[in-house]
Amino acid sequence: MVPTTPIDSKIVREQLKNSRLPDLGLASIREIVKLVNTIEQLTGEKFIRMEMGVPGLEPPEIGIEAVIAALHKGVASKYPMIEGVPELKRETHRFVKLFLNIDVPEECCIPTVGSMQGGMAAFMVANRSDKNKLGTLFIDPGFPVQKQQCKILGHDFESFDVYDFRGDKLGPKLESFLSTGKVSTLLYSNPNNPSWICFTDEELKTIGTLAKKYDVIVIEDLAYFGMDFRKDYSHPGVEPYQPTVAHYCDHWLLLISSSKAFSFAGERVGCVVMSDPLYNRTYPDLKRYYTSDRFGHSLVYGALYALSSGVCHSAQYGLAAMFKAANDGVYNFVDSVKEYGRKASILKKIFTDNGFAIVYDRDIDVPLADGFYFTVSYPGMSGAQLLENMLYYGVSAISLIICGSTRTEGLRACVSQIHVSDFPVLEQRLKQFNEDFKS
Repeated sequence: MVPTTPIDSKIVREQLKNSRLPDLGLASIREIVKLVNTIEQLTGEKFIRMEMGVPGLEPPEIGIEAVIAALHKGVASKYPMIEGVPELKRETHRFVKLFLNIDVPEECCIPTVGSMQGGMAAFMVANRSDKNKLGTLFIDPGFPVQKQQCKILGHDFESFDVYDFRGDKLGPKLESFLSTGKVSTLLYSNPNNPSWICFTDEELKTIGTLAKKYDVIVIEDLAYFGMDFRKDYSHPGVEPYQPTVAHYCDHWLLLISSSKAFSFAGERVGCVVMSDPLYNRTYPDLKRYYTSDRFGHSLVYGALYALSSGVCHSAQYGLAAMFKAANDGVYNFVDSVKEYGRKASILKKIFTDNGFAIVYDRDIDVPLADGFYFTVSYPGMSGAQLLENMLYYGVSAISLIICGSTRTEGLRACVSQIHVSDFPVLEQRLKQFNEDFKS
């Protein structure tokens, strides 16, 4: 390692050793966060933080004011109903109608402690609905913690990297897994974390058609709702709508987050929205774990009750107010987060100008959108090597390996925590990195 790196190389080496991480390329997001926090504290040097998807924008005032108003009304002393406050259920129902063009009863709109809890509850119920099935098929690359949830629950899972199976290739690949009859649930994110690819309506139709054919429950993670900035999904009740598998099958759950699209991550509030047929479907095998064989009842009064006994009361009113403002057309939540796309465009160029390549660079036959994440590699290095080497230059990210990617040379980079004033610093550090490592 070159001794004159921007970050003290001795301290980096010591902390890598002290972390006791056997393989940095397999380290979780939060493990990287802890490691970099420690190095920053010991060196006094600020890193360019690209490892964690923390919203980098201020939350909407309308959400903050609604939380404060709810607290002043005394909700802090009262347990929230597990199924959610009526205001949030009503506005969630409107939100999915106006921005996804799907109709679901308010009963099927359930608040969760972020999408993370929504996913956990979905696994706890859907993967236990049929004792003859084994678990989840992940369309990767994906959010690493969702596989961790399955591991914690003792559920089996399979996965494949979708990048080489887009368009017409998707159906045969999916069917090779689903035709075994062992898949309970199918999960993907759209836009995709970490690659930022976005499924087309035709691909979503393929997913929905095959899920229906093999009686598989689809879990669609919409953490980055409306954030494919190549199209304008920001106007309520007006085409185009955020694409969704819900148009193409009967048994689906949507994970809707407030963290990114509404910059409300600290309040830990999101929603699970499920189809009416799934909510009311009975699965006799659920009685092994829950008092009811009805899917929706088991998810709400079984899984969610056991996990947290409801969602923070005041936070629900904050999300309800933001949904209402978006539904009424007085708050454009997509315009509020377009800054991420503008940053990504500039940051990609800084990387590629200094010897890096974009790993996932195409969306079938069109250029990839600029958004919350992008992926990078450097010639001659594995993802683990690149991740470690970049620490000495004060830049942090995560390996694509933990995202289920077959592109083991790559890293996921998140744009949200980088301020425009950090761009020259990043450029200088990557320039030095390239000068030190180029062949």
